[in-house]
Amino acid sequence: MTFAPTPIPSRTQYVLEAVKHAILTAQLRPGQALVETELAAQLGVSKTPVREALKTLAGTGLVVMSQYKGATVRLVDATMAREVYDVRLLLEPEALRRSISRRASLDAAQEALERADSALDKADRSLANRDFHRALYLPCGNPLLSRMLDELRDQAALVSTVAWAAVPSWKREAAEHREILRLALAGDAESAAAALHEHIASFVRRAFPAETDGGDVA
Repeated sequence: MTFAPTPIPSRTQYVLEAVKHAILTAQLRPGQALVETELAAQLGVSKTPVREALKTLAGTGLVVMSQYKGATVRLVDATMAREVYDVRLLLEPEALRRSISRRASLDAAQEALERADSALDKADRSLANRDFHRALYLPCGNPLLSRMLDELRDQAALVSTVAWAAVPSWKREAAEHREILRLALAGDAESAAAALHEHIASFVRRAFPAETDGGDVA
């Protein structure tokens, strides 16, 4: 017997999306306390949907729940960043390779790239970049692989938000995105996957460089 997942109530979903957007656009910063009463007042809801939304966000890795401190936006350090991006390096290039091999449509990736190029602020650009990467792996033909990458999206976006605040690199990454898409549209699966791998790896190297003594940089 199989069971369908319990749908999230509409008010909880509303709060979840609002808080997630605020975190991923740096309106709520890593380490910042998420006070249920304050969020409920800001969003015009009771504390119950706020509490449930924060629990869901804790499950996706964006929020940390503590018995003593309550809920806070997850902190990002080099260890966390490398762990998240290491999994992306293992999965995302292979997913793109499969999308190209299946001759899947990449129209959504082209549209996301255009939105990123025309974005008027960092928030819109960040969201468009997330959509670009998802459009590359979503049509890979393996729903489990897509879901695994979807589960990393929020944590990867949080890492990017923190990194971009310290080292803005939009123009470089936009150029890399255009090259990845060019190779993908040309049907060159191996070169596109290699370019994507280097794109992800180089971002972590720039944003969270390893110290010579082997320590992490926060």
